Amino acid sequence: VPATDADIGDIVALVNSAYRGEGAGWTNEVGLLAGPRTDPATLAVALAAGNSTILLMRDHEGAQLAGCVLLEPAGDTATWHLGMLTVDPRRQAEGLGRTLLSKAEDYVREQGAACVQMTVIALRHGLIAWYERRGYRRTGKSEPFPYGDERVGVPLRDDLHFVVLEKFL
Repeated sequence: VPATDADIGDIVALVNSAYRGEGAGWTNEVGLLAGPRTDPATLAVALAAGNSTILLMRDHEGAQLAGCVLLEPAGDTATWHLGMLTVDPRRQAEGLGRTLLSKAEDYVREQGAACVQMTVIALRHGLIAWYERRGYRRTGKSEPFPYGDERVGVPLRDDLHFVVLEKFL
């Protein structure tokens, strides 16, 4: 289900708990980044721009948010960027990440996409391996970490950069 402005508070709480929270799951960024992973203003801008979609996962309407993922065209409609894939840390052993990733791929395929790309912090070896098991491949490209842009968190290391992964649908 695509998110609306009414969902922003729930999304912020889920994403920040999963990436940086106490007891965060195996996909957290603890030790790499501090501070919030996202904030209401950043998400509101993304939704207002009209080209970003945040898909939500709930067990049923009105239930607590179990997961979310941000999707947006990467310059053209043939390639879409996938970001902020998040599952409630207490539920990360339930296969929800795989399900949410599959739903995201279906969504962008319906929008005419032929390829999904993402960036992952290069030091997150376990997460990169998880995506590779789901058909994503390293492109050989990397992108610098946005040091100084605290909208993504406060870096705790000076050696952060992203690897670019992609999957052809």
